[in-house]
Amino acid sequence: MALGGANYTEIDEDLHSRQLAVYGRETMRRLFASNILISGMQGLGAEIAKNLILAGVKSVTLHDEGAVELWDLSSNFVFSETDVGKNRALASVQKLQELNNAVIISTLTTKLTKEQLSNFQAVVFTDISFEKAIEFDDYCHNYNPPISFIKAEVRGLFGSIFCDFGPEFTVVDVDGEDPHTGIIASISNDNPAFVSCVDDERLEFQDGDLVVFSEVHGMTELNDGKPRKIKSARPYSFTLEEDTTKFGTYIKGGIVTQVKQPKVLNFKPLREALKDPGEFLLSDFSKFDHPPLLHIAFQALDKFVSDLGRFPVAGSEEDANKLISIAGNINERVGDGKVEDINPKLLRNFAFGARAVLNPMAAMFGGVVGQEVVKACSGKFHPLFEFFYFDSVESLPTEPLDPSDLKPLNTRYDAQISVFGSKLQKKLEDAKVFIVGSGALGCEFLKNIALMGVSCGVQGKLTITDDDVIEKSNLSRQFLFRDWNIGQAKSTVAASAAASINSHLNIEALQNRVGPETENVFDDTFWENLTVIINALDNVNARLYIDQRCLYFQKPLLESGTLGAKCNTQMVIPHLTENYGASRDPPEKQAPMCTVHSFPHNIDHCLTWARSEFEGLLEKTPAEVNAYLSNPVEYKTAQRNAGDAQARDNLEQVLECLEKEKCETFQDCIAWARLRFEDYFVNRVKQLIYTFPEDAATSTGAPFWSAPKRFPQPLQFSVADPSHLQFVMAASILRAETFGIPIPDWIEHPKMLAEAIEKLIVPDFEPKKDVKIVTDEKATTLSVASIDDAAVIDELIFKLELCTKNLPLGFKMKPIQFEKDDDTNYHMDLIAGLANMRARNYSIPEVDKLKAKFIAGRIIPAIATSTAMATGLVCLELYKALDGGHKLEDYRNTFANLALPLFSMAEPVPPKTIKHGDM
Repeated sequence: MALGGANYTEIDEDLHSRQLAVYGRETMRRLFASNILISGMQGLGAEIAKNLILAGVKSVTLHDEGAVELWDLSSNFVFSETDVGKNRALASVQKLQELNNAVIISTLTTKLTKEQLSNFQAVVFTDISFEKAIEFDDYCHNYNPPISFIKAEVRGLFGSIFCDFGPEFTVVDVDGEDPHTGIIASISNDNPAFVSCVDDERLEFQDGDLVVFSEVHGMTELNDGKPRKIKSARPYSFTLEEDTTKFGTYIKGGIVTQVKQPKVLNFKPLREALKDPGEFLLSDFSKFDHPPLLHIAFQALDKFVSDLGRFPVAGSEEDANKLISIAGNINERVGDGKVEDINPKLLRNFAFGARAVLNPMAAMFGGVVGQEVVKACSGKFHPLFEFFYFDSVESLPTEPLDPSDLKPLNTRYDAQISVFGSKLQKKLEDAKVFIVGSGALGCEFLKNIALMGVSCGVQGKLTITDDDVIEKSNLSRQFLFRDWNIGQAKSTVAASAAASINSHLNIEALQNRVGPETENVFDDTFWENLTVIINALDNVNARLYIDQRCLYFQKPLLESGTLGAKCNTQMVIPHLTENYGASRDPPEKQAPMCTVHSFPHNIDHCLTWARSEFEGLLEKTPAEVNAYLSNPVEYKTAQRNAGDAQARDNLEQVLECLEKEKCETFQDCIAWARLRFEDYFVNRVKQLIYTFPEDAATSTGAPFWSAPKRFPQPLQFSVADPSHLQFVMAASILRAETFGIPIPDWIEHPKMLAEAIEKLIVPDFEPKKDVKIVTDEKATTLSVASIDDAAVIDELIFKLELCTKNLPLGFKMKPIQFEKDDDTNYHMDLIAGLANMRARNYSIPEVDKLKAKFIAGRIIPAIATSTAMATGLVCLELYKALDGGHKLEDYRNTFANLALPLFSMAEPVPPKTIKHGDM
């Protein structure tokens, strides 16, 4: 049976914009053509399926021969009590299909044969014996083309992943980062040549990188596009493995760009890798001895299950000893890879929890495995090379567990109780939790918390707050929302979705932003009653505020964040760890105003300028006009009192808008747009190169136009150039909108627009001698104060009073607020047009509208997999925070990058202590 199937090969950019910012179009197209099999629909299978359906693969086939048990409800968010007894795959389809109608979802409920695997690009098994896995993997490894095979399992607080993507798998992009670039300052005629770059930004090159050169003057031999190897990479220089002694002498200019190399990986099949696993990927250096032991433990568990037909029973010493003995026997047969100490205590914990799939483990591994499937289908990012083992044994309660405390109670939490005991379960249920934010992280946290039973007891309460509403672009990862929820409050929709996962959840949804202005809502009593706070925020300032409140009220704060394939988690535990605000990232480097305004040297500068011009012309100036018209007396008094260059600028803009540049018909708007083009891309450039000719020198005698400055050329407007027409069209439509002028249908016909433009007379421009152009990098304003601003202001006010007499009664303008996520509103068309014409002036490579939207819209790249992983890791820490007896060395902060893949876990930094007298 199959559902869904409106599989569009065209990428829905409104839906997938945040994911496109991570993957790019090519990877997305490959995903849209991929068919995936997921076998084993317990918690882990459901999490992997969710992440891949959100990503937008072509089809997902769910395979499971078993029926839903109450036990599964600890970790699977698609099952409810009414599904008990139904086939797991069939019970999963409907809720998973809701996540994305473009994905075809089908089910298999009978025994799999290896021949069936040939229908898929990648197959994932979450509940399979080693014997069967070896048979299936051999088939996949030798199939032509190879089928990517992944075996993943979570057993209690332990997890394992094995990947085999075939004998020769090509990784197209090993890290997903943009190629690094540098602006050249000098190149020596040497063997090897020494290259230094401007100290505008540090170089990110590494020894052995390949680079290409362009735009080099003098030593033009380097502009041949041939990749060359570098060594001795430093922050602002490197050595080129090239003899340049016979090359031309370097004069000026030049850009050096890293060439990214594909990488071929030779995977071993599972049959061989089990005997010879190679190096394990480490996630936690304090547990460097765990992966080799877990490699044996998972094989021992497989033998235990095949011998006895069941998993070890939680709390049974007899079963634990049997598993330890099997592990010992396997270890003896290993030979070179023999483990010195088989750590019976660790294996005992492994045996006790072996039957349980815990939600945080499923969430974390669902993120990692989902990402591996994306890699298998696209070649984007470096795969996990063969085995990965992980455990979070320090999440267990600090007090020894009584075997009777682990017995099932016939509740939906039985699997979790079998690992942590019923005492901790009670603490989870009675917790009073505050989740701040209900976006991507918030949705995942709500699902995890509902499954764990947190705040689901009589005493428990969960408060979630978010002041945002749901937009279409949220749906690709904020998985509790559906398209019919667009425009509704995030927290309310998410809360009711979480309550449908577990009806016992005591949840209150608020729409307040947490900050000084809402301390009447989130008052002292509110904070004092909380057990723990979980941040699910997207900005640093809000995080710092919550951190200060948690510090003041001495409450644990669990912090996390994501950026594309990267994620980090930080635990803030009173008196044990430092707080979030104790260490800060350095502020992001801002380009100087004069660079953005007159001397751009990359597309980011052009887009920053374009966004600033958009807001000035279409939002600030119309708002300024309205401020004047609504209360002229008050407005004039305010400008007179200010009496500075800014007040003068405000009045000039208002006057210009209502006098010289006033639009009454659509033809006026076209004329305005055409003159804007002339002003921005012709006249200003002519003035700049008149003031600073190509051979101009600075006061010290150095060339004025030296790197990173780029010498510009004015453009020549042409109706035959589609980008010129596009600019005029977008600008005139938006100008008409601010004046409330109807937009004619013919505007979108290039021929008719061209005819309208050709009727216009554009005056000639003569550069002026005494124009001041700001070149000081420290300048914060481009307004130059004049000797007598007050007199100028008086004159402007007089002119303004005259021109307002000609305005129709009740005249108002309509300011336009920039909205990046609506492709029909012409906002991004104008910004991309402004930026690309400017880039053309300065010979900077242009960008398409989507790339322009990422930069100008300041879109944060985001994917479901890293979000899921971050929340899974945080919830493993939540067990510790709610148990309450853990030491500093039991907690973990994590930084992970799923693209590399890299997992770096470490205990948190203790707080700074201050000695005062004898305290």
